[in-house]
Formats: sequence, C-alpha cells, structure tokens
Amino acid sequence: MHTTQPIVRLSLAACLLSGTGCYTLQSTQTAPSPGTVMAFDVNDAGRVALGGTIGPEIGQVEGRLLSQENGEYVLAVSTVRMLRGGEQVWSGERVRINREHVGNTYVRRFDKGRTIALGAVVVGGVAAIIASRDLIGLGREPEPPIPPGGGEELRAPLRGFRIVVPLFR
Repeated sequence: MHTTQPIVRLSLAACLLSGTGCYTLQSTQTAPSPGTVMAFDVNDAGRVALGGTIGPEIGQVEGRLLSQENGEYVLAVSTVRMLRGGEQVWSGERVRINREHVGNTYVRRFDKGRTIALGAVVVGGVAAIIASRDLIGLGREPEPPIPPGGGEELRAPLRGFRIVVPLFR
C-alpha cells in the first residue's frame, strides 16, 4: 500500500487545487460593497502619496474593501504589484487610498471557463499518472499457467514479456 500513498496524496492535492477555482480582475465603474475583493491601478500622484506607506513604483494594489470614507477606499491589502514586474504579498494590513490616486478599478470575479479548463487538466493529469503506474490493476499481464506435470520451469524476461518453458527430466 506504500506505493499508492503518494498518488493518493497527489490526487487529494489536485482535487483541492481544482476546487479553488480561477478568478480574474474585471474592470468596474460601480461602487462596490464592503467585503469585495478589489484592485486599484495607482496613478503617478498615488505613487508619490503612497510611496512612504506601501513603497515606490506601485503599479496596482489588491485587497478586500473594508469601507469607503471621505473620498478614500480603506483596503485590507493582500497583494501589491510593481510597475516593473514582481509583487509583494501582504497579510491584510489596512491602507487608505484616496480616489484621486486611483486610475482603474477592478473587481475580482469567479471565471467559470478557466475553472473548468483547470479542472479538466487536473483530472487528465491524475488519470494519466494512475494509468502510467498501473495503480488500479489495468494492463497487467495474466499469470502464466502452471506447467503440466509439475516440473521445474525456466522464466526468462524478454522486453517486458515472460516466457515460461517447462523443464522435464
């Protein structure tokens, strides 16, 4: 049973991964409600204003919207993307972003098409692993019959095939 444990773990991990789904950021013009996961493109004025709080060269800030107060978004930041690539992962620190410092606004939404595609790839990969390692008994050669007379036998492997030759005295 030890040989199947890694495959069972891999299958479980694949199922959990496929269950998480795929999300995309979609542009929005409407005022979202608190609790919505959002992203904001930061403009030049915002990079200057937020440089001391978040860091230089901010391209986009993503997180859960906590509230909108006095022309500011209050965000629990999860990710900061830089202008020249790369991103920083945050753990929900509260940041106030003035609406004047925001270029585009995005809402994170579930993408059904990408999730179905990811699920198909994961299921196909798991099936390929199971089939290639013969984990459920498909593709096994049947055991050769016992030679008549109960004599000794000579077994010689030949490129994956077994040849059984009974030896009689």
